Amino acid sequence: MKTFTDDGPRHAISRAVRDVGERITDVAETPVWSMTADEAGATLVELTRLSARVAELEARVAVHAASVDVGSSVGATSTQAWWATQTLQTHRTAAAKIHLAEALGRWHVVRQALSSGAILTEQAQVITRALEDLPDDVDPETRVLAEKHLVDLAADHDAADLRRLGRGLLEVIDPAAGEDEERRRLEDEERKARQKMRLTMSDDGHGACHGRFTIPAAQGAMLKKILQGIAAPKHQTAVHGPGVERKPSPERMGAALCELIERYPTDRLPNAGGVNTTVVITMPLETLLGAEKAATLDTGDKITASQARRLACEAGTIPAVLGGKSEVLDLGRTRRYFSKAQHLALGIQQGGCTADGCDWPPSMCHAHHDRFWAHGGNTDLKDGRLLCPRHHARAHDPTFTMTKLPGGKVAFTRRT
Repeated sequence: MKTFTDDGPRHAISRAVRDVGERITDVAETPVWSMTADEAGATLVELTRLSARVAELEARVAVHAASVDVGSSVGATSTQAWWATQTLQTHRTAAAKIHLAEALGRWHVVRQALSSGAILTEQAQVITRALEDLPDDVDPETRVLAEKHLVDLAADHDAADLRRLGRGLLEVIDPAAGEDEERRRLEDEERKARQKMRLTMSDDGHGACHGRFTIPAAQGAMLKKILQGIAAPKHQTAVHGPGVERKPSPERMGAALCELIERYPTDRLPNAGGVNTTVVITMPLETLLGAEKAATLDTGDKITASQARRLACEAGTIPAVLGGKSEVLDLGRTRRYFSKAQHLALGIQQGGCTADGCDWPPSMCHAHHDRFWAHGGNTDLKDGRLLCPRHHARAHDPTFTMTKLPGGKVAFTRRT
């Protein structure tokens, strides 16, 4: 890495950089334990501001270095490439710094604010990007007002807030033009987002499916709200029992997505080849009655018997029950599922999940047949009960026993 020559730097900025480096070297091994809390806080803030001031100085020198073709004497393709090689920073980082340095040369109010430490480097990056996104027909006076407006906002807003505020910048400084520009920008963003819509899914062959998707922001926000509504219980302890560790958010959101898929109403699904695109579970009669033989989805995937029995209660699947010679004995029933009105009535009667100690509300519960549908249970209010997804799974899990309690509640105990 290049360093100052032995006879020392001659330019004032170069000498200042050398002096600051020497002062920092003097305290490199100085312990900080004797700092008071107030002094440590003040020093931390000042170091942050100092890093911004150094970044502005670095940007100014970088622009000058590019103008005098630093690196050309050793065959570097550009000053940016030479800088990245000499300092071992990535070319992407060096490019971002050069981009900011060039922008600061055009936006003097931002440069002065960064030089004084009034704004941070990431704030300067956001501000200059917002200013350069202004339409070409914005006059110079309006651009100056916009620059000052964003720099003033930086005193109270971090880079994330400034990015959002910068999107509506023109509407603030020129409301009439801003409204038209916002409409054009949103239409353009929505058009590009629709063009980028993607969904890829792959089965790893070990019981899990992996996927990635890109959808427009509006639909993403809608999906997130739906999943958060499914995933957010009021009291985790009441639902999972004492001593159970709360699952991390991605895990809860994944479980919520599974529930959304399982419970999506089949009457809302489109037809494919004249048949509703409902998932069909094929299972032997003994599986539905309690045996542990695996079931098969119409996609060819295998699932456990307990999951098959649980899904057989859901409106998003149809169980195809097979006899001894694989003939179809039953393909659903007209009245297998509780209607919306029945679900509402159960909610009024039972108030939510009927498992003892659970407080999930009716809107987040499944309607379960007290006497299993496979055992001849009827889809009537007197035979129905509300169970949250966790307790509904236990109702169909052969490792648990469900016991009715006085007052209409049920309790689950693990079989021994």
